[in-house]
Amino acid sequence: MFEEPEWAEEASLAAGLRPVASRPRPAAACPIKGSKRRQLLATLRALEAASLSQQLPSLPGSDSEEEEVVERKKKRPKKASLASVSTEVEEKRKKQHQKQGLPGSDSEEKEVKKKKCRKRALESDSAAEEKRKGKCQKQAPSNPALDSVDQTGPKAWKSSATDDSSKPSSVATSPQTPHALSRKQWRNRQKNKRRHKNKFRPPQPPDPAKVTAPTEETEVPPAPTQDDHEARAGALRARMAQRLDGARFRYLNEQLYSGPSSAAQRLFQEDPEAFLLYHRGFQSQVKKWPLQPVDRIARDLRQRPASLVVADFGCGDCRLASSIRNPVHCFDLASLDPRVTVCDMAQVPLEDESVDVAVFCLSLMGTNIRDFLEEANRVLKPGGLLKVAEVSSRFEDVRAFLGAVTKLGFKIISKDLTNSHFFLFDFEKTGPPRVGPKAQLSGLKLQPCLYKRR
Repeated sequence: MFEEPEWAEEASLAAGLRPVASRPRPAAACPIKGSKRRQLLATLRALEAASLSQQLPSLPGSDSEEEEVVERKKKRPKKASLASVSTEVEEKRKKQHQKQGLPGSDSEEKEVKKKKCRKRALESDSAAEEKRKGKCQKQAPSNPALDSVDQTGPKAWKSSATDDSSKPSSVATSPQTPHALSRKQWRNRQKNKRRHKNKFRPPQPPDPAKVTAPTEETEVPPAPTQDDHEARAGALRARMAQRLDGARFRYLNEQLYSGPSSAAQRLFQEDPEAFLLYHRGFQSQVKKWPLQPVDRIARDLRQRPASLVVADFGCGDCRLASSIRNPVHCFDLASLDPRVTVCDMAQVPLEDESVDVAVFCLSLMGTNIRDFLEEANRVLKPGGLLKVAEVSSRFEDVRAFLGAVTKLGFKIISKDLTNSHFFLFDFEKTGPPRVGPKAQLSGLKLQPCLYKRR
């Protein structure tokens, strides 16, 4: 019987095993010493460790198994999807539980199955969504939010949970039935279909009943007749005649202001209708004023005694004589009333100092205004009243005018310059003119009252 050498016992103790029964060692074997002994011990330990790892069963939770898992993870290529990685981890855990035989492994297996079913349902829903989106882009726009809610509803979970876990590929790739459209999506699709039909529909001829209906209601204007043409021609002639009358009025007005009264008298004697035309145009202009000066003079004379004799120079249509009770002598260049005496206002057929009031209402026309005022001084009684109303735009200097009138034997009593269109003056006769007939009175030169074309 040989005995086992000492290095064999040390190797068995280092490997964590029971010491092998001592064997008889031959008596002739001599112990190995030095470095050779150490090398042999190292090789023996390595061989025994390798043989023990192959023979002994792997215990749960041992270091060798963890090293194997780490090496497998390193060698294994990375998976593209998270679902496959999770499935492998669950399978490993399942194997470990089967090896260990730990309690509660059945519940974990159920949870793993549920997770797998959910992942497969999500994958199938995503594939169905992609298909439906492609169809909707071709046909009509749909609401993706509604589709996603419908596809991921409880029906999808139930259908995926009932499938077999051993066939994931068949569940993911199997075509699903198209999801039912919502009411709004169905209406939109019907609208698009109708539009498409109407777009390519040929135009239909209009209904004759509909066409004739409005023509019966609407009245067709009658064709212009000969009477209409005559009426239009008459209106055109009247309009042209009115323009012509306006032009003649402006011409006559300019002649009255630019020449002496004798020339104006001859003009109206040669053309009796000219005075009527001028008077009609003058009245249309005065009507635009807020107040006519003849009415103002009549109101003042009604406050005086009715026995006063009045001389109206440039009476026109005798409106002043019709407004007061006083006896009135009416003078003008032409006659529009039987009471008018036709004459030159520089020479009226009245005796000296025979009237109480002399009136010039918008009648200081012509270039011989001095002759008019001297004639009024002749016929007025001493202390008689001279009333003058004239257009305000004719006066350049009111003070110069008043000074010139006072030199002709008058004194200013009152004046009214408040009106925007005409001025009113009242003079009293003080005596005969204080200047000779050849004296120049520049204040009596008033501006002509000319009317613009409208």
